[in-house]
Amino acid sequence: MAKTKQKKLKLHNVIIEHVTANLRDYIIITLMLIVGIFLGVMFINNSKDNQKEEISTYINNYVTTAKEQGDINTVDSLKTSIRDNIVLAFGLWFAGTTLIGIPIVFGIILFRGFCLGYTISACIYTMGFSKGIAFVFTTIFLQNILFVPAIIALGVSCMKLYKSIMKDKRKENIKIEIIRHSIFSFIMLMVLVVSAVVKINVSGGILEGVIKYF
Repeated sequence: MAKTKQKKLKLHNVIIEHVTANLRDYIIITLMLIVGIFLGVMFINNSKDNQKEEISTYINNYVTTAKEQGDINTVDSLKTSIRDNIVLAFGLWFAGTTLIGIPIVFGIILFRGFCLGYTISACIYTMGFSKGIAFVFTTIFLQNILFVPAIIALGVSCMKLYKSIMKDKRKENIKIEIIRHSIFSFIMLMVLVVSAVVKINVSGGILEGVIKYF
């Protein structure tokens, strides 16, 4: 029991030290994600009425299907979610290993923020504020507790690699920094895989129990 507490304390200290050492990069990546969320919300708010109706129809159809089938937690959904997260992690890792890939990293972060803002805004528009917030909390909140920090950390790792290579272009340093970036990216990939499991097994299970209220 004491050893477990010590390990948790060490992990907590490592995370704090890592964030503190790269605080500026974390702020930049987080702000980019927030900008993406804001753009997603604005996109819904500024959409034409027919586009909003299409969005409402899609969400209502999803809710209706979920009520009728009553089986949201499927193996296929889990596989798809894990695959998508693996592709995302690989894309960020690969872009981070190329000096010209940093704009792509920023673009991916912005896009993920846009998707999050779009989804939240669309649910609230379709269901109303109270039900929309409840639906968002049920369907996407829990997994994003893991998902959002993981992609932010991946973005920071990419920036850190870029700055390290720019500072020291020796082959030995580049090799070491890419290995560090790869190891860190793999750890974040595992976090993203867990977030996919939470999305399908936990959030999906909760949604099955409360879907009748939407």
